[in-house]
Amino acid sequence: MTEMTYSEAIKAAISEEMRRDPTVFLIGEDVAIHGSAFGVTRGMHDEFGSERLINTPISEAAITGAGVGAALVGTRPIVEIMYMDFITIAMSQIVNQMAKVRYMFGGKVKVPVVVRTPGGGGRGNAAQHMQTLEAWFVHVPGLKVVMPSTPYDVKGLLKTSIRSDDPIIFVENKLLYVTKGEVPDEEYLIPLGVADIKREGKDITVIATSRMVLFALKAAESLAKEGIDVEVIDPRTLYPLDLDTILDSVKKTGHTVVVHEAPERCGIGAEIATQIQENAFDYLDAPILRVANPNVPIPFAQSLEAAAIPDDERIMAAVKRSLGL
Repeated sequence: MTEMTYSEAIKAAISEEMRRDPTVFLIGEDVAIHGSAFGVTRGMHDEFGSERLINTPISEAAITGAGVGAALVGTRPIVEIMYMDFITIAMSQIVNQMAKVRYMFGGKVKVPVVVRTPGGGGRGNAAQHMQTLEAWFVHVPGLKVVMPSTPYDVKGLLKTSIRSDDPIIFVENKLLYVTKGEVPDEEYLIPLGVADIKREGKDITVIATSRMVLFALKAAESLAKEGIDVEVIDPRTLYPLDLDTILDSVKKTGHTVVVHEAPERCGIGAEIATQIQENAFDYLDAPILRVANPNVPIPFAQSLEAAAIPDDERIMAAVKRSLGL
């Protein structure tokens, strides 16, 4: 095992897959010599050169469209969108083409594109650079959506995604890039659609995504000192969703809180809560609660930003409310 940052784990995954498969390449803004906006690919240009780390003009539509076209003729593009907010410029390419081409062609073509993009707030970048838009893409048939929370998960899931024949939206939280964790030295893959129980518990189930997993674990440790045993589940992939693991936990604990950074309204928490309601209602001892952004743009002011983004204190309060404490 080697300790590495989330960012280093991404770089390792891409590098290993590019060495393994000459059809894999990365395309995006400043991904070559500069190493991307957050330094994820820094140093890779020395090994792979400009033919496999391709700098582009500032046009998300063109970047994504080029990736889709390249995938249709036999390559495996990794498309980097500098900020998830800018993915809006490529919605037609993603939603109308990338997600539907295989279906429209009766399965005669594959679209092995991975769209990597950093989402999430906490850096003071304000409303146009800190959104988490994963629910938009979970809603679109034909797309898979991945949101890893640890260096171990991000490496294993990214390698699996690159090898997949389906288009994937791969969301990396910006504040996770510097977090550290142990990663195996040998090659490993993590299958899509398999959740991870980050912490076992018996009193309540907290289902959290991306950076919210870290807050959930922090809340769980604090609550343990008060005698409350929290189980923390990280879905890791939002589609396909590992509903079995979630339901097994809910049936055990009888209480559930769902946490995500995106706005509450129509967020992924609503879908998860509905699935639990439809499939495990008789096991619930209290209503399903959500902890999320209170349906506001992310403010620039630090105090307001902190109020908009969920944290461990809000998770603790929701847990206690669910348990009637």
